[in-house]
Amino acid sequence: MTDSTALLTDRYEYTMVDAALQAGTAERESVFEVFARRLPGERRYGVVAGTGRLVQAVADFQLGDDELAWLADEGVVSAGTVDWLADYRFSGRITGYREGEIYFPGSPILVVEGTFAECVLLETVVLSILNYDSAVATAAARVVSASAGRPVAEMGSRRTGERSAVAAARAAWIAGFSSTSNLEAGRTWGLPTMGTAAHAFTLLHDSEEQAFRAQIAAQGKGTTLLVDTFDVPTAVRMAVEIAGPELGAVRIDSGDLASQVAEVRRQLDGLGATGTRITVTSDLDEYSVAALSASPVDSYGVGTSVVTGSGHPAAGMVYKLVAHKDDDGAWVSVAKKSSNKASVGGRKHGFRNLARDGIATAEVVRVEAHGAASAPAAGETERALHVPLVSDGVADTQWLGAAGTQRAREHHAEVVRELPPEAFRLSAGDPVLPTVYR
Repeated sequence: MTDSTALLTDRYEYTMVDAALQAGTAERESVFEVFARRLPGERRYGVVAGTGRLVQAVADFQLGDDELAWLADEGVVSAGTVDWLADYRFSGRITGYREGEIYFPGSPILVVEGTFAECVLLETVVLSILNYDSAVATAAARVVSASAGRPVAEMGSRRTGERSAVAAARAAWIAGFSSTSNLEAGRTWGLPTMGTAAHAFTLLHDSEEQAFRAQIAAQGKGTTLLVDTFDVPTAVRMAVEIAGPELGAVRIDSGDLASQVAEVRRQLDGLGATGTRITVTSDLDEYSVAALSASPVDSYGVGTSVVTGSGHPAAGMVYKLVAHKDDDGAWVSVAKKSSNKASVGGRKHGFRNLARDGIATAEVVRVEAHGAASAPAAGETERALHVPLVSDGVADTQWLGAAGTQRAREHHAEVVRELPPEAFRLSAGDPVLPTVYR
């Protein structure tokens, strides 16, 4: 089963199932929850991403003959457990925050319900997806807010793993990036792709003029010419002489960007190329993008920082058992009490409190008591954050594929407008909303 996600996991997920089957506790109805204890880098908010990929991964979590034989040969589980795994299909329920949603410490981002055995097997693959994609989306959202409405292209494929690059492009798009350089991301998720030429293309030719003429002949005058291989002013003048004022854009990838951009804008305008755009790249992150806010930059290309979470490549989410039925069929809330890792037991529901002007004021987490969520407080305006993702083992298809990715992008654009202005500060600080348990 080449598309199976069943071994994209840690060994102890399987050994726990093996032991629980032998102990007679594997079939206990259970509730697991994904949440983050804190926001990486003391950021003001986080962005949920990866949900659509996660739902598909759950559907693909099946073991074929090859996977079963390997588990048996390696002695990972007993023969009886191999037989149980042969029929494994997740049959439970998953609810959670919509992809593109904002989250905070303690937000019940995902709730997985079913038997202990079928739920615990999903832990690693769920966290693998949510932790990486959410880290990228959170970093990307910070770049987007720093760009002040100017387009930002994702171009970090060569700075991460080949499959991670596709996931990163998708997460950045959900958070508001305008395009990606990654073709597989474009093909798989329906993202707009961009890219023209690198320095190698200029160096291949006998002169910069020859390279520019070749690129324009192939791609038209609307192309973007890279002008910092040798001397920027010389390249800009040559680019306009060849393409005329119809030249689409020039790209600058090195040097003191603020001063270079200002000089190139003056030069372009003086040459009559007032419509020619300027795009800048060169290892940008949210801070350098913000520093260029007063410069006449038209668009940005961001690579390494976004695909590595801008210094925080994992969102720090955890997957914890919060409730299960006992031998008498009664629900029992459970929680860790470990120092600095304590959790809150019980199944939870997330809500966002909103003021009359639509600006969020708090993250409210309601904890179920005896199977029912507590009622909202009188007079509160709030938005329920959980949606069904998987019901009776069947994925809700609206969250999948290119259409699901587009929905996530649109949802993020809506909910980010609920945040108060201080959410967009790049400096470290407390979460912009408090998390309140009720």
